Amino acid sequence: MIALAIQNVTLAVVALLTGVALVAIALWLAGLISPRSFNPQKGEAYECGIPTRGESMAQFKVGYYLFAILFLMFDVETVFLYPWAVRVHELGTSGLTAIAVFFGIIVLGLVYAWRKGALEWK
Repeated sequence: MIALAIQNVTLAVVALLTGVALVAIALWLAGLISPRSFNPQKGEAYECGIPTRGESMAQFKVGYYLFAILFLMFDVETVFLYPWAVRVHELGTSGLTAIAVFFGIIVLGLVYAWRKGALEWK
């Protein structure tokens, strides 16, 4: 039993080291063969070829990001609902219970966002 545990730990360490080595080799090769340009224009901000006037950094309200995250949350919900809707007749009561729990969690997230004011567009 102990020998099996040691073997599993050894395999995990070998897999971890192999993964780290492969990532390091890939980054090294990418740096080695990638083209380089030392032109000062490369570091300038680009927007439609027109130089910026004034401050190029613009702050956005966090509400935009919250709205986008909520949109993604409900978009992903639709992706998860599609396979369920296709096989709803085969899943029976257990499938209906699972989707009810899923909807409940999504609704709780919506209520939380609503109460925090993330859905108000100011």
